[in-house]
Parts: sequence; structure tokens; C-alpha cells
Amino acid sequence: MQIEHPYLMFLGDAADQLAAKTAHGIVHWRRDWCLGQLRLPDCHADLGLPDMTIADAAAAGVRTLVIGVANRGGVVGENWIATMIAAIEAGMDIASGLHARVADLTEVNAAAAANGCRIFDVRHPDRSFDIGTGARRSGKRLLAVGTDCSVGKMYTALAVEQELSARGAKTDFRATGQTGIFIAGSGVSVDAVVSDFISGATEWLTPENDPDHWDIVEGQGSLFHPSYAGVTMGLVHGAQADALVLCHEPTRTHMRGLPHQALPDIATCIKGHLDAARLTNPNAQCVGIAINTSGMDSDQARAGLLKDLSAKYEMPAVDPVLDGVGAIADRLETI
Repeated sequence: MQIEHPYLMFLGDAADQLAAKTAHGIVHWRRDWCLGQLRLPDCHADLGLPDMTIADAAAAGVRTLVIGVANRGGVVGENWIATMIAAIEAGMDIASGLHARVADLTEVNAAAAANGCRIFDVRHPDRSFDIGTGARRSGKRLLAVGTDCSVGKMYTALAVEQELSARGAKTDFRATGQTGIFIAGSGVSVDAVVSDFISGATEWLTPENDPDHWDIVEGQGSLFHPSYAGVTMGLVHGAQADALVLCHEPTRTHMRGLPHQALPDIATCIKGHLDAARLTNPNAQCVGIAINTSGMDSDQARAGLLKDLSAKYEMPAVDPVLDGVGAIADRLETI
């Protein structure tokens, strides 16, 4: 799927800022693509964008209305439908990352067909994939992996892609989740791919390229999370990564959503991900550790942790938000 920008961010009746997490991620990384926001009367989220009506957005050249809010169960609110139809009638496509398919809404689908507009349910792939083969292909690839879920894999991958681009390198961010797809404009939400085809979908997403081109692949889950390890394994094998960056949140006491499951240590995670990666790329190496230090108590503790990790593992340990990823990009230039 290829989603056209600029975007109008639809926040509906979001209960709070957290409910607009998807929209916040898009605005953070692609501010120039986001012309405005549309909020219904009971909305309690604000992206800091100009408030627009559908007419305002159409006049400004918006191409896609993005459903940037997530609610309990990922369903479409009944009071959102009129706005979506109005956007379609104004010539806009609709893009949604919700679990529920917008294309299954009879009125919205009929309006899209009548007006020649497209509906992107980005959580649901719009094509089939072959099984993975593990055959070597040209180009270079980096995959962000993690000790747990939601530790900053997407942010780290985007930061690396941004740094490489600033250095004039050939590079693309390859999105594997719904928010990443909105940010990239294309991608595959691999958690909605049948398990046998995840590695094949990842091979398709990261095809042969110039020898000096880097695909920066957004990671999902963790090999050490009992709920999501299967998705991670398919990504690891399909990406055929030359480089891994391990992402970690140091204040957690257990795996996300599993109080009975202890967090693995960093050394175990590096070894486990490298062992898996070397099935399809025997030369895979870990080039850095990305630490989300937002939950730490002090700058002193943060600095001490990063210094200790860097010395222990003999690779850069950085907080991508506070430190950037220049040291990791330096390592990639040697591969």
C-alpha cells in the first residue's frame, strides 16, 4: 500500500492524549505531511496542529484523512462515519490503523467506490506473500530488536534512518506496524500476516538493492516475550539483517503484560537475537544498544548506565532521544 500525503489527522472523540498515540507518532516524524487535525466536540486530545474542517482540508490539498486515534477494541465510532464520508466526497482517501476494517463499513465503502477514493486498513495487508527462502540478496539491512515490547524499536529505527539520510547515505525506513506505515507511507503490518508467511513478507518488504543501500527495518515484539516471539522470529529471518540494534527499557521489572515473566538480561538478548539472525545471515552483528531512559530518576544514573553498558558490550549505548544515534551510524559505515 502507498498512502498519499499530506494528511488530515482525525482524532474523533479521543478520551485523552494517550488515545491519540498513533497520531502523535506520525506528527513527530512527519510534521510536514500533517496539515491539520479534525476533532469532534468531545475530543480531549490535541496534536498542536491547526483545527480544520473537511472543507478547509480539501482547499489546503489534503490527500488522506488518517484515523489517528485508537479506542478500546479498535472499533470505528458510529459518530465518525459522517466525517469519513464527507472526506471521501471531498476527494480524500481514508487510512486507518484500527483492528476493525473501515472497508467493511457499507456506507463508507460505497462512498469510496462512487468517488474513486481508496480505503487503507493498514493493519491488514492488501496482498498475499510467498514463504521466505533465506536466499541471499544484495543491499544492507538493519533490524531493531528488543528485550521486550514497546521499548523504542520504531523510534530507534527512524532515528537511524534520519541520521543516515543526513549523512547522504542511501537508506529507507521499512515499516512493519500500523504507526510506522503512516510515517513511511507504505509497509506491511506483519502481526496481521499468517505466521508461515512473515519471513516472506519481510523479504518482500526489503528486496534486493544497491550494495551500499541500507534498509532500516522496524522491529516488533521480542524473541523473549512469550506472546509475540513468533512475529519477531519471522522478522529476524526475513530481514536477513547485517546489523541489529538492541532496544531496552531499564526500569521494567517484568515483560509487558506478563507480571510472572522476568525480563531477560541484555547479554542473553543479544546472543539470542544474533543466533536467530545468523540462520539467514551468518555475518549478522549487533552494532549498538538503544536505551529508553525516560523512566530513570536522574541524569547521573542515566549517564552511568550508558557508560557501563558501552564498556561492557564494547559498542555504543545511547538514548536515541537525548543522545541521537550518531555513534551507531558510525558503526554502520564500517560494515
